[in-house]
Amino acid sequence: MNYLTKAIFLLKPNAQFSFTDNDYSTIKWDVLQGDAPTQTEIDDAIEQVKADEAQAIIDQANAKATAQAKLEALGLTVEDLQALGL
Repeated sequence: MNYLTKAIFLLKPNAQFSFTDNDYSTIKWDVLQGDAPTQTEIDDAIEQVKADEAQAIIDQANAKATAQAKLEALGLTVEDLQALGL
């Protein structure tokens, strides 16, 4: 799913639409409750989606580091768990 699509769903979760070439001006709204988002609103939503994705990557890395630290505190490695079939 591309950023334009993700941004539209962030702003209008129930919308049905189509567009070409990731171009805001080509959006055809099939189902839309309320007003169509402006180009600025879409651009802001795209930045939010990108920030959310970046934060998710950071959160995953932190979770992995935390898990590895817990294993190390127990004197175990990932390989130890794999050898145990976990």
